[in-house]
Amino acid sequence: MPGMLARYESLIAANELRPDPEQRAAAERLDQLQRDFEQTRGIKSFKQLFSKGRTPRGAYLWGGVGRGKSMLMDLFHETLAIERKRRVHFHSFMLEVHARLYEARKSESGDPIPVVAAGIAENVRCLAFDEMVVNNSADAMIMSRLFRALICDEGVTVVTTSNRPPRDLYKDGLNREHFLPFIALIEKELDVLELNGPVDYRLDRLGGMDTWHVPNGPAATAQLREAFFRLTDYSPDDAANVPSADLDLGAKGSGGRTLHVPKSLKGVAVFSFKRLCGEARGAADYLAVAHAYHTVIIVGIPVMGPDMRNEAARFVTLIDALYENNVKLLAAADAEPEGLYPKGDGNFEFERTASRLEEMRSAEYMAHGHGAV
Repeated sequence: MPGMLARYESLIAANELRPDPEQRAAAERLDQLQRDFEQTRGIKSFKQLFSKGRTPRGAYLWGGVGRGKSMLMDLFHETLAIERKRRVHFHSFMLEVHARLYEARKSESGDPIPVVAAGIAENVRCLAFDEMVVNNSADAMIMSRLFRALICDEGVTVVTTSNRPPRDLYKDGLNREHFLPFIALIEKELDVLELNGPVDYRLDRLGGMDTWHVPNGPAATAQLREAFFRLTDYSPDDAANVPSADLDLGAKGSGGRTLHVPKSLKGVAVFSFKRLCGEARGAADYLAVAHAYHTVIIVGIPVMGPDMRNEAARFVTLIDALYENNVKLLAAADAEPEGLYPKGDGNFEFERTASRLEEMRSAEYMAHGHGAV
């Protein structure tokens, strides 16, 4: 099987990828990691591997949406010539960890972290994650100890992608001081590789698809569904198993509240209008969404009358948060932006929201990187 770098160069030669210096540097580092694994092929025991100081050093690839992180991870995992490898989405992995901790606490009286780490490492030498992101305090509290056990005690090599540099993981999160040792661990034990150039290759996957679909209904839903799968590389055949998430809204000490995200994958979130604007929510909630996701898909946006002034006011606040953080918005609605709130309190102010919605459909806005202006 050709290695990582050879496969990457063949895609460049076939014009399936554009030459990109940051991508190539990452491909070269991952190719070296594969060769490091080749040198340890004959070692059977993880403990023996680690005791000889020969555990291959992992990598942390970070950068904005569409920079090719998942593509590089695909190539790395496909061409890694070892059997004991595993690739998993980070959200799914943490759900598994919590389930393992629950079982370990039932059967063990001591510290469950080493037990869980040993179970995960039993048949894995290389653990590859898509989209490392930390959105809740429960994950943050256990990650430092768990990953130290995996990397330092069990000799597992970790390779991961993220939209954020390590220092920005769980930024402003509740009790973040307990998470700082994890950041230090990542920076010490993994090579941090930046893919944060100006080109967003993922936008090419939308293929000119519109971002605002009228009216609500099967056709609009089908278009948004297609956009979700293109943006996340998720197989449509496995649509029933798209991960969900519970977004921590307690970063500012608001009582540990969470917002359920029905579909949450690789920085893309899917919500209904009713969930986001039909319930009592404020600016802090919408900012949490805007900080956690680079793309938000909203379905079921209705035409709002005077009896929906509260929903309209929340929608205005939501759009302000998304706009000010350069979040890409895809939506299904019963009207074009200017027709969403024709009458009612705040109708005049809503015109500004309609103008922002139109701007958010433009190619110039869509090319912006995620983050506050």
